[in-house]
Amino acid sequence: MVSIISLGGSIVAPDNPDVPFIQRFSALVREYLAEKEDRRIILIVGGGGPARAYQQAYRDISGKTHSEEQDWIGIMATRLNAQLIRGVFADLCPDPVVTDPTVVREMTGRVLVAAGWKPGFSTDTDAVYLAEQFGADRVINLSNIAKVYTDDPRTNPDAEPLDRISWEEFRRMIGDEWTPGRNVPFDPVATKKAAELGLRVICAAGRDIENLARLLRGERFEGTVIGE
Repeated sequence: MVSIISLGGSIVAPDNPDVPFIQRFSALVREYLAEKEDRRIILIVGGGGPARAYQQAYRDISGKTHSEEQDWIGIMATRLNAQLIRGVFADLCPDPVVTDPTVVREMTGRVLVAAGWKPGFSTDTDAVYLAEQFGADRVINLSNIAKVYTDDPRTNPDAEPLDRISWEEFRRMIGDEWTPGRNVPFDPVATKKAAELGLRVICAAGRDIENLARLLRGERFEGTVIGE
């Protein structure tokens, strides 16, 4: 049984690595895996604050906003964050950090860690590819938001949180265009592929460790289910 978790960079490294969060997250994962021998977890790690800082530096220095260059900078930040997480789980993760989700066929440990692949989408898309490769029917998407809203609650006070939303409705809401660093609950490229595969995506607050524990164990949780 493989659980796929897209671990947002904004909770791993909002500016610098969030050591207390990573410690709590590691403890939960280890506890969850210890409960049943057949459990496995794949973690796909985002770029967070380092990605945004280096992308902004590129724009300030070059005066350019070339999407591919910005994407590669963000990808390298995901790989740094992923290497940290892999190190934390080194005893459970003998495999190297995955950088191409289409070629990995097996995991030799109980944890596998992945990072960004190539320009054109975020690590959300990598998570969907890995779900396809390993036969998972859902992706847990952890970020700094607790639920998907009908609109951006930072700019629209009338935006309402959603418990469930269909892929069709979600695609209408976020559109189809990807830009590096775009802040959406789940990136448009990942959304299209997840809808084609019939995956469920569960968006939840990553720092709420107790809620994540309930989600992993199939108990009642706070979050938004996309695709049902």
